[in-house]
Amino acid sequence: MTWLADHWLDLLGWGGSALLVYSLLQASVLRLRVLNAIACVILIVFNAALGVWPMVGMNSVLVVINAWFIARMLRDRHDESAFEVLEVDPSDAYLRHTLTVHGADIAKFNPSFVHDPGDDQDAFLVQRGDETVGVVLLLRSGDTADVLLDYVTPRYRDFSPGEFVWRKSGLLAERGIRRVVTPPGMVDAYYDRLGFRREGPSYVLEV
Repeated sequence: MTWLADHWLDLLGWGGSALLVYSLLQASVLRLRVLNAIACVILIVFNAALGVWPMVGMNSVLVVINAWFIARMLRDRHDESAFEVLEVDPSDAYLRHTLTVHGADIAKFNPSFVHDPGDDQDAFLVQRGDETVGVVLLLRSGDTADVLLDYVTPRYRDFSPGEFVWRKSGLLAERGIRRVVTPPGMVDAYYDRLGFRREGPSYVLEV
């Protein structure tokens, strides 16, 4: 206890600095901002205790900047105007490129996925500006669509851009799809928030 009492300020400074560095290693843009803001708050306390006021000022400004971006991202995460759903052909060259670029990441979450485009498939890219943030692939059978892939890029993993395909784009109903079924065993609270219900090992959405 005596050692901690003597060195708590050093631990605070090193801890804040380590968290600041760790925040910059995050692939998710939202997680980066949150961790960076927490690190800056810690460093404000550390520098204030030492009386290093220029660093207090700098970190205070960074907290405000991070808070502004966090608020904007949380506001936009369910905003239709912030994301756009583009339908593409399942054999589209850009779709293939996207799946190849993110192939290793896709395999971590969907180890059995193989892109084999056909006429009975629908493919959607979810865009934020000119950046592709999600891919949804469906296999149609009558008025039922099985989810082949519902992928989000690492930068937007704390968001749920696929919801704009399921709920807000209107693309499914236009194709006569009345039922969407996820692969068996998929565990993701994201579907619960969008009106899917559990049916055996799958999630089911009535369109």
